[in-house]
Amino acid sequence: MEQPSTHVKIKREGDVAIVQFADRKILEELSIHEIGEELHRLAESQPNVKLLLDFGNVDHLASAALGMLITLHKKVQERNGSLKLSNINRQIYQVFKITRLNRVFEIHDTAEQALEAFAQA
Repeated sequence: MEQPSTHVKIKREGDVAIVQFADRKILEELSIHEIGEELHRLAESQPNVKLLLDFGNVDHLASAALGMLITLHKKVQERNGSLKLSNINRQIYQVFKITRLNRVFEIHDTAEQALEAFAQA
């Protein structure tokens, strides 16, 4: 069982680990670092890991969090895994668009759509 965390909740749906964020605002350097550590542990927990980051709860995301996501994306790819994002609100999505990260990450409107995409892959 994964360790309980104050920042993320992890549930499993088949072979996909779904990560839900507890914080509405992911802004502080320390929390971003802690979230990053946990996601990296998860990414390294198995080869071909399938990670779905569900941003349904998140209203604000610091730009430092984008760096953490990019690092995570590389790590998942190195391990032949896949990473999908879902439920990103319009404000945060704008940041992904401006930084062109919407081309780097596979982003789905809902967690259900992302899970279907995993199933079809």
